[in-house]
Amino acid sequence: MAAFRDMVEVSKCLLSLLGTNRTEAQQRRLLGRHEQMMERLQEMQDGADQQLRETLAVEEEVAQSLLELKECTCQGNTELQQLEVELQRTSKEDTCLQARLRQLITELQELREMEEELQRQETEVDEDNTVTIPAAVPLRPRGGPAHPPGQCTALAEVHQ
Repeated sequence: MAAFRDMVEVSKCLLSLLGTNRTEAQQRRLLGRHEQMMERLQEMQDGADQQLRETLAVEEEVAQSLLELKECTCQGNTELQQLEVELQRTSKEDTCLQARLRQLITELQELREMEEELQRQETEVDEDNTVTIPAAVPLRPRGGPAHPPGQCTALAEVHQ
């Protein structure tokens, strides 16, 4: 901005010099100063253009980074939703498996109780059989043989 003001001032001075017919030396000096200002103005404009290009490049990089970040965020959200669905499915499956496990534990406990009952009944039957077998042998008559003939063989087979 200062360069433009300087340029306006120089232009006014040039016009005033031309109007007053000053010396040629003053005109050359002013023309030289005018050229310097124009060069400075051109340099400033070139610098501004360079800064603008650099700013644009940085803005493009930032915009690209933001787009990539947004894409990553969208992918992360999609993965998160998939994981939530999988978690819900797995949670339902876990609940079903725990219910089935409780049912199997109950059945196992019932089977153990049944096994214990069967063992108890088997023990009772074995005790009854032990008591019953001697009672199945007829009493021997007094003074007669200990066992009737042929019965010894049958008792030996049962005993074995």
